[in-house]
Amino acid sequence: MTRHILPLLLTAGIFLAGVALAQTSAANPKVLLKTTKGDITIELYPDKAPVTVKNILDYVNDKFYDGLIFHRVMPGFMIQCGGMTAEMSQKSGNPPIKNEAGNGLKNTRGTLAMARTNVVDSASSQFFINLKDNTFLNHKDNTPEGFGYCVFGKVVTGMDVVDAIAKVPTTSKRGHGDVPVEPITILSATVVNGK
Repeated sequence: MTRHILPLLLTAGIFLAGVALAQTSAANPKVLLKTTKGDITIELYPDKAPVTVKNILDYVNDKFYDGLIFHRVMPGFMIQCGGMTAEMSQKSGNPPIKNEAGNGLKNTRGTLAMARTNVVDSASSQFFINLKDNTFLNHKDNTPEGFGYCVFGKVVTGMDVVDAIAKVPTTSKRGHGDVPVEPITILSATVVNGK
């Protein structure tokens, strides 16, 4: 009888572990960025970056990103958005948030991280998508030079769109470099599941 129960228990354990893993991933909110180049779906990690994810979701729910552009495109590095209009005017956002770069997440290809100035806790609305593993952006220590850039999510579909954006011609515009010649606009940013 023990011979028959053991495989059943093992199977049940594996099934329950799979369900728990699926629920963890399913519980993470996702945001759909509809752009003039195509759709990008992003999974957010509130367990690792709660302040940052709340900040991003607040902006999404307020429709802050709708109509803004990808204003900085650097092939082999990253694409950045979340703060500039097509006229390269900065849209005023909420106060800066705490930098959660020490959360263990790394700046690998397809991850999203908060853009900031040299001030550690200066990120507000702008973020970037890593086009490759940018290990030099990872948290190393708590000094201003080593603090790094907070990863808070990852592209789950639409990396082909991200790569297409990375290939567009760029120019300088109103004192900013690496600006796409033809604006790439975020038509809408919406939560597609989760909170």
